[in-house]
Amino acid sequence: MHVYTSKYLRLPGSSYDEVLKRARAEYHVVAQSSKRQPYVRSKYFNSSKIFLDVFWTHLMQKHPKERRKRLRFYKAAIELLRSSREVPEVSFSADDRTIVLYRFYGMTKDGEHFCVQVKEDKRTSRRDFMSVFARKPQ
Repeated sequence: MHVYTSKYLRLPGSSYDEVLKRARAEYHVVAQSSKRQPYVRSKYFNSSKIFLDVFWTHLMQKHPKERRKRLRFYKAAIELLRSSREVPEVSFSADDRTIVLYRFYGMTKDGEHFCVQVKEDKRTSRRDFMSVFARKPQ
């Protein structure tokens, strides 16, 4: 399994509000560079767009403590999506065979391992940044 090493640390902050403020600042930098829906271009997917909105709706379904844990990896996750050429783990959805899930593995500058999940709809070729979460190194 290939792991991408990010040049960023986890976002600092001990409370959800502190981390959210920093993560939203990063999100707005990306959002200002696009006219409609915020996206990043991925090197792995040949510079095609990965949209970011699904991440925020998915995140709001989580408990606040879990949100803080996930948001700390936000900046490193965005960099991984932009710059990584590492081959992800690919799986198909059990319910709908047109949905493909990609799991990219990364490590922050301070050595914390994380996983970024991207969902692709094969019918429309739309890719969405779904989730980022901490994981144990393997």
